[in-house]
Order: sequence, then structure tokens, then C-alpha cells
Amino acid sequence: MIKVNNLVKCYGDIRAVDDTSFTVNKGDVIGLLGPNGAGKTTTMRIITCFMPATSGSVTVAGYDVFTQSLDVRRRIGYMPENVPLYPEMRINEYLKFRAKLKGLRGQEITNRVAKVIDACDLGHQRTRIIEQLSKGNRQRVGLADALVSNPELLILDEPTIGLDPNQVRKVRELIKEIGRDRTVVLSTHILSEVEMICNKVIIMYNGKIAAQDSMENICGGTKKIYLCEAKTSCDKLKHAVEKIQLATNIVSVPLENGWAKVTLQSLKDTADLREQIFNVVNEQKLTIRELNVKSPTLEETFVNITTK
Repeated sequence: MIKVNNLVKCYGDIRAVDDTSFTVNKGDVIGLLGPNGAGKTTTMRIITCFMPATSGSVTVAGYDVFTQSLDVRRRIGYMPENVPLYPEMRINEYLKFRAKLKGLRGQEITNRVAKVIDACDLGHQRTRIIEQLSKGNRQRVGLADALVSNPELLILDEPTIGLDPNQVRKVRELIKEIGRDRTVVLSTHILSEVEMICNKVIIMYNGKIAAQDSMENICGGTKKIYLCEAKTSCDKLKHAVEKIQLATNIVSVPLENGWAKVTLQSLKDTADLREQIFNVVNEQKLTIRELNVKSPTLEETFVNITTK
């Protein structure tokens, strides 16, 4: 669906996007992540034909964004971070206007507007003036606008920014539902959203691709963390697990009421250390109340990648 090859975008001496390449397959729901200034928004603006690149190539559904921009735009729905709406218009009027601008005609406009109003749960507010809407409902109108032409590719830049928790949850569920039958690129700083919605992740840093893989692999690529809690001092618990040859990054901390916690990782990713941890702690006749292993969260992986 999207092919980006050696993409470069310069603002004077600053390279906002620096020789970036990646591919998004049809049907993927991609999380495009990165700290502020990483080049995410610039990349999305180039893909959506909003601005030209300095060099490199980008194609969407086989069409070049530089030489065939009209063909590309017909296949894209784009929701920017700050949704530009006409506040004096009513929701249904605005969506009909936008549908006409996107090339829809006659009964097709009526059908598509009705469908996106229903999909975005705006039916009971269709005749309300946009200026009177809450922030969450304005975001829904922006999403309906992006969907009204039934695009093959939907690009969303911070779709839940400024929303309260209930609104965030509703918009997240809507995006998840939409992603079942089209390709979606989602850029957000709320990493829990990406974990719940996306099947692949691209992490940008300083204009470059720092990591890209499936959600499972990008978190699984970092060593698993083992945790053990026992009733003893933290020094004694740490000394016990230090006997495990593959144990590394051992950290122990005291807990309340005479309990202690130790965390560690394995030098060998394929090794499961839980049995060894149990044995060395049990040899000291210590009471264990928790022994667990977990993969790092996306947030932990993100921080690990972008701080190296």
C-alpha cells in the first residue's frame, strides 16, 4: 500500500526526515511512533501530498505522490492533529460539502454521509452546528470527514489529543473497528493505544527509522524481565539469585513488612530462568509470594530504543 524509499526532507540545514525507507502492506494497522521532532508528521504530510520531499520516492497503491498526486489523494483519508472544520456549518452540511469536494456525486454523497455519520456515532447530532460540539465530537467529525470518500488508506495524526478518558476509549474503539477493512497509519504519543489497536510498529528518531516490526516482535526483541518476591532482606535475596550463571542486570529492593523483590534478565533469550530462581531461593528456605516473567511493554521498548 505504501512504499517509502530513501526519503529526505530538509528545512534549510535541518534534516527532518533523513534517508528513511519503510513499507506498509495492505490491511496493516501501523503505529508510527517517535519523540517530538522525530519526523513523523513531516513523513505523513509527504505521504498525503501535503508537502514535497527534498529527495527520495513515495508511492501509495502504486501511484507516485509527486507525479500522480491526484490519484494518491483519491485513495487517502487524512485526519491531521488539529482538525480544520468550518464551525458555522452543521455536521451533515459539512460532510456533504466535503464529500462533494472529494469527487462524490448525487446519491453517492447521501449514502456515504449517512454511513460515516452512523459509523462515527454522530446520528443524534447530525444537525448540530460544529461550533457547539465538544472536543471529542469534533474529533469524530474529523474522522467522519477522513472516511467519507471510503479511502483505501486512512492516516491519523494524534486522533485522541485533548480528549477525556471516555472520549479516548470511544475513538479508540472506532479506529479499531475501521481498521478491519482498510489500511491505517496511526501516529500518537499514547502508546497504550498503539498496543491495543496496531499490529505493526515503526519507531522514528531524529528523522530515521530506529525500529520497525510486528507488535509482538518489537517488544519481544528486548530481554524478558524476571521478578521474584520473598520474605528476606534484599541483600540475601540478591545473593541467592547471583548463583544463576545466566542471570544478569540483577536489582533488588526492600519491600514492606520484611519482604524483598529482585528483578533480573537472562544472558540467553531462549532460556527460562524461573525454575532456577525457585530452586536457589528455596535452598535458602525463603518464603516466595511471587515468581513471574514478563515481556517489556511498548513504552519500555520505546524508551529503550529512543534513549540509546
